[in-house]
Amino acid sequence: MTYFDKKYETIDLSELKALQTERFKKTLKQIFTGESNPLKAKLNESGIKNINDIERIKRIAEIKNIPFTSKSDLVNNYPYGMFSSPLSNMVRIHASSGTTGKPIIAGYTKGDIKTWSELMARVLCAADISKHDVGQNAYGYGLFTGGLGFHYGAEKLGMMIIPMSTGFTERQFTMMQDIGSTALFCTPSYALFLSEEIGKYVKDKSKIKLKKGIFGAEPWSNELRKKIENSLGIDAYDIYGLSEILGPGVAFECVYKNGLHINEDNFFPEIIDPKTDEVLGDGETGELVLTSLNREAMPLIRFRTKDITRLIREKCDCGRTFVRMAKIKGRTDDMIIIKGVNVFPSQIESVLFHYKNLEPVYLIELYTDNLLDTINIVIEPKKEIFNAGKDRVDRVIKEVSHSIYELIGIRAKITAVPPKTLERSKGKAKRVNDLRKKI
Repeated sequence: MTYFDKKYETIDLSELKALQTERFKKTLKQIFTGESNPLKAKLNESGIKNINDIERIKRIAEIKNIPFTSKSDLVNNYPYGMFSSPLSNMVRIHASSGTTGKPIIAGYTKGDIKTWSELMARVLCAADISKHDVGQNAYGYGLFTGGLGFHYGAEKLGMMIIPMSTGFTERQFTMMQDIGSTALFCTPSYALFLSEEIGKYVKDKSKIKLKKGIFGAEPWSNELRKKIENSLGIDAYDIYGLSEILGPGVAFECVYKNGLHINEDNFFPEIIDPKTDEVLGDGETGELVLTSLNREAMPLIRFRTKDITRLIREKCDCGRTFVRMAKIKGRTDDMIIIKGVNVFPSQIESVLFHYKNLEPVYLIELYTDNLLDTINIVIEPKKEIFNAGKDRVDRVIKEVSHSIYELIGIRAKITAVPPKTLERSKGKAKRVNDLRKKI
C-alpha cells in the first residue's frame, strides 16, 4: 500500500484525537491574536472570551458549543474580513463564486501552500499514482482551486505534470498520445465529454496510455464512474474539497473506493441535520460541517458545506485510519422538493446511467402545471434507438419513467430529444433548470 505520509495517514485514533485537540486550540488562539475577525464574536458567544478559556478546552468534542460559520459570513466580510493573518503574510488568493455577485475570497500563506501540496500528494498516492506517472491536468487554472491544487500536489510527489487546463479538446488528445499521459485530472463532466469525443480525435486507442483519473468539484454517481472507466479504459477516483476550507484534498478515495478518507489531521468533520442543526451520529446522513485545524491565512470554525453525506468509521483495508465520508449525495441547496418528496439530481442520474440505450447526459426541468410543481427529465436515446422510431423511443420512456417512480416515489414526465441536443459540459455540468421562477 502506498502512502505519502504514513505517520499521519495511519495514526492511532487516540493520538489523532489528541492532535486534533492541540491543533484546534492553536487555531482558536490564532483567531484571537490575529487580525480583526468576525469569528471572535462567535467564540465569545460560546463562552470562549480569551486565551485562558482556550487553555481549558480538554477535547475536540467541545467544538459543538461554537456557532456555525456559513458562506454568508464570507460574503458579508468580503474581501479580507475572514483572514486571521496579516496581508503581508499572504502569498496567494483564490476565489469561488458568491451569492451576491461578489466572489468568495480565500487567502493562503506560504505554510498553507505547503500543507495543501502535501495533502494533494496524499491524494495521488492513495490512487496508486507515483512520481513515475505523467499527469494531464485538465482542471481550470486561475482563481479556481482545482488546477493549481493538483499541480502543486503532483510536483510535491515529483511526477511530471502537463498544465493543460480545461478545453482545447483536440490538443488534450494530442498531448495524451504524444506525451504519454497516464493520469487525468478534471471534473467528471469533462471526463465524460472527453470519453464521448475520443473516437473523433484518436484513430488508434492503443496510443492512449491513461490508467488513472481523479475527478471532483461536483457530485457524481457510481454509474457515471463506470461509464467513464469503460469509455477511457481507466480507474476513476473521487476527490472532495472546497475553496473556503483549502481546495481539493480535504477528502479522497483510496484504491478500495469504499468512501473518501477525510484528512482528519487537518480538518475536523461533523454531520448535522440541516433543518435542526443537531449533530448526528456516525452513519447518519446529513450536512457535512468542517473545521480547519491547520490553516494559517483563513481558518474556519464549523463551516457548513451544504454537502449531503455520512461518515463511515469502519476500518478500511488500505490501512488508513482517517474517517471516510460517503460520496456526496447532493447539496442542501440542490435538493428538489416535488409533491413533498425530497429528490437529489444524483438519484435520478443513478437511474438514467443504468440504461445502455441512453446517452450519458440529462437535464431536469422544474415547472408549474395547474399550480403544482412538476418535474420533467430530458433524456437522449442513443442514435440507433432514436432512429428506430417513436414506438421504440416510447418504450424507453416508459421504462425510465417506471424506474424513476420506483426510486423516488413520484411520477416524472420524461422527454426524449435527438442525440447531441443537450449541452455537453467542459466544466461543472448544469443538471437542473428551474423554470418555476418564470411562471
